[in-house]
Amino acid sequence: MRHGDAHLPSNQIIADRPLAGVPGQDDDLAIFTAPRPSFDLRHILVAVRSHLWLIGGIIAGILTLALVYTLLQTARYTASSTIQINDSTARVLGRGQDAEDDSGPTNVYDTDRFLKTQIDILNSRGLALRVAQRLKLIGNKEFYAEQGAGQPSPKASPDDLHRQAVGMLMGNLSVKLPRDSRIATVSYKSANPVRSAQIANAYVAEFISSNLQRKFDSSSYARDFLSGQLADAKQRLEMSERAVNAYARSAGLIRTEPTTTDTSGSSTQTSVTTSSLAQLNAATNEATARRIQAEARWRSVSGSNALGSTDVITNPTVSTLLAQRASLQAALDEDRARHLEDYPSIRARVSQLAAIERQIQLGASNIRSGVRQDYQAALSAEQQLKAQVARLKGETLSEQDSNVQYNLLMREAETNRELYNGLLERYKQLNAASGVSLSNIYVIDKAEVPSSPSSPNLFKNLLLALILSLAIAVTVVFLKDQFDDSIRMPEDVEPKLGLPLLGVVPNSALDDPQADLADPKSAISEAFNSLRSSLLYSTPEGLPRTILVTSAQASEGKTTSSFAIAAGLARMGKNILLIDADLRRPALHRRNGSENSRGLSDLLTSHDPIGTAVVPTKTANLSMIHAGPVPPSPTELLSTDRIEQILDQATKQFDVVVIDSPPVLGLADAPLIAGLVGGVIFVVEADRARHGSLKTSLRRLRAMRPLILGAVLTKFDPTKAGNRYSEYYGYNYYQYDSDGRS
Repeated sequence: MRHGDAHLPSNQIIADRPLAGVPGQDDDLAIFTAPRPSFDLRHILVAVRSHLWLIGGIIAGILTLALVYTLLQTARYTASSTIQINDSTARVLGRGQDAEDDSGPTNVYDTDRFLKTQIDILNSRGLALRVAQRLKLIGNKEFYAEQGAGQPSPKASPDDLHRQAVGMLMGNLSVKLPRDSRIATVSYKSANPVRSAQIANAYVAEFISSNLQRKFDSSSYARDFLSGQLADAKQRLEMSERAVNAYARSAGLIRTEPTTTDTSGSSTQTSVTTSSLAQLNAATNEATARRIQAEARWRSVSGSNALGSTDVITNPTVSTLLAQRASLQAALDEDRARHLEDYPSIRARVSQLAAIERQIQLGASNIRSGVRQDYQAALSAEQQLKAQVARLKGETLSEQDSNVQYNLLMREAETNRELYNGLLERYKQLNAASGVSLSNIYVIDKAEVPSSPSSPNLFKNLLLALILSLAIAVTVVFLKDQFDDSIRMPEDVEPKLGLPLLGVVPNSALDDPQADLADPKSAISEAFNSLRSSLLYSTPEGLPRTILVTSAQASEGKTTSSFAIAAGLARMGKNILLIDADLRRPALHRRNGSENSRGLSDLLTSHDPIGTAVVPTKTANLSMIHAGPVPPSPTELLSTDRIEQILDQATKQFDVVVIDSPPVLGLADAPLIAGLVGGVIFVVEADRARHGSLKTSLRRLRAMRPLILGAVLTKFDPTKAGNRYSEYYGYNYYQYDSDGRS
C-alpha cells in the first residue's frame, strides 16, 4: 500500500491511480509522446548554442574541401551562340514571296512539342557526328587533350573513334531554351577558348543544314504518291454517288432534311415514316407514364381503408374534418372522465362525432371516384396510341428492308468522299511547300572566343558548400537532438519526459549548495520555495504523506533536493522526517554533521521502533534517519515487508516523510520503494549528456505503477539558454545596482 493512500480501498490503490503526466496507465513508451511545439525558436537557439563546435567543424570542413576542389580544377571556357527557332518556314517559290507553309504547329501545345523536338535534335548523336566530321575532330589528339581525355589508342577501330568523339561533344554541350521563348542558347565548354567557339558555331550551322535537308528529302516523294492516290479516289467517289441515287429512285425512298450523324461519324437521313413513328412512340411513352401514375393512385385509394391513402389525407376538406374529429374526440374523452354516458353533453358530442365521421367517409368516396375516372381516361389514351404505334411499326419494318442496301451504298459514298477530301487537302499543302524553303532557324549571335574561364567559380562553389554544410549541420544537430533525451531547458521536460515540471533549480553561485540554501535570498532557496509550493497542490488531496526523491543517475542533485524539500516543509511548521535510503553511498549524515553509526539498515535488520534511529537536526521540526552501516545486499533488505512497516510507523509519528533514494539506473532500490510511497519526485540534471537513460529509468519506475508527481530540473544555467530564461525565472531579482535600487 502506498502511504498517503489510506483513504482508498486496498484493492483500488494501484488500479485507480493514473500515471502522472502520461496519457494512459500502461503505455511504457508514453514517456516521449508528449507533443512539442512545431516551431520553438528558443529550443532551436539552445540546440545551436550547445553544438557550436560541431556546427563550426562541419562548415569549416566542407568549405575547406570546396576550396581545395576548386583550386585543383582545370580552367574551362564556355562559348555560346543564340538562335531563333520559328514554327513555320518562308518559301522562295510558290504563291507569294513572303507566303508561309502550313507545316508548323497550329496551337500552343504543338508549338511547345515542336520546340522541345528541336532541342532534342540539337542534343542528338547524329548532329554531334556531323560536327565532328565538319571540324575533323575524330582522332584529333589536341581535341582529346582539351577535353581532359586520354589519347586515342592506335589499335582503336573507326567506330570506337567515332563513339569517343561524339561522346565528348555531347558531354560538354549545353542547349537551353527558356520558357515562353523561341531563343535557344547553344553552349560548349572546353579547356581551349578558340575550340569552344568553333564547336558552338559548327553546331548551329549543322543544325540549320540538317533541317533544310530533311524537308527537301521528305516532300518530293510525297507529292508524286499523293497525285496518283487522288485520281483513284476521285473516280471511286463519282461511281459510289451515282449508285446511291439510282437505288433511291428505284426503291422509292424519300429522305427528310436535315441530315443527322450516326455513331460511326457518317451522315444519315431520316424517312417520313420513321419520323412519325418516333413522335408517336414518344407520345405513347408519356401516356403510359400517366396511366401508371393514375393506376397507382387508384390502387392507393381503392383499398378497404380509404383514409390510408395520401390523396384522401392531403385533401383540404378531409384534413379539416379529421382535425374537427380529433378535437371533438378529445372533448368527449374529457367529459366521459367526469360524467356518465347519458349525460347531455356526452350524447351531443357523440352525435356530432358520428356526423363528422359520415362526412369524412363521403369525402373519401368522392375522391376515390375522381381518381378512378382519371385512371380510366389515361388507360384509354394509352391503348389508342399503342394501336397507332403498332401500325407504323409495320410500315417502318417494311421500309427498313429497303434501307439496308441504301445505307451500304451511302456509307461507301461517304467513305470515298472523306478519303478524297483528305488526299486533296494534303496535296494542296505539299504543293504550297513545294518551293525551295528558307530555314525557320535564324542565328541571333554567333559564338565568340571567351576571354575568361567559366569554371571553376570559387564564389559559387564556396556558396554551394556553405549551403550544403549548413544543411548537413542542421540535419546532424536535429538527429542528435532527437536521439538524445538530455534536458537542456525547462521546456524540454514535458515533451521529452511526459512529466509536469515542478520546479527549476539553478546552478549554485558559490559552488556550494548548502551555503546557498542557508541564504533565504539566494536563487536556489527561491527555487526550492517555489518547488515546495508546487508540492502542496501536486495531488487532489494536497501534499502526499510519503515522498520519494530519486534520479536516473548519480550526482544529479537528488540528495540536495530531498534535504531542501524536507527543510522547506519543516519551516512551514510540519513535522518532517528525512530518510536516507541510499544504503550504498549514504550522504545525508554528512550534511547533518553526525555519525552514520545507526540508521535505516539497522531498522531493516531488526524490529526496533524507528525512534531508536531518528536523529534531530539543526532545523526545527526536521528529523533524520541516516542510512546506517552499508549492508552486503541492500536490495534484499528493501525487498522485505520491514520497509513497509517502517514507513507505516513514520507516517503515524510525522506529518510528511521524505525519502532520499539511490538512482534508478542499474539499481532496484528506487523502483521497490516507489511502489510504497504516495508520490515520487524525479530529479533531472540540466544539460547532462544522456543516451536513453531517462527513458529507461522512467520505464523501470512505471513498472511499479507509482504516482510520479513530476520532475525537478537541477543545476540549470539560464545564461546558456539565453537571457530570457534568467529574467523569466527571476534569478536576478535580488541583484541590486550600485545605487541600491532593484
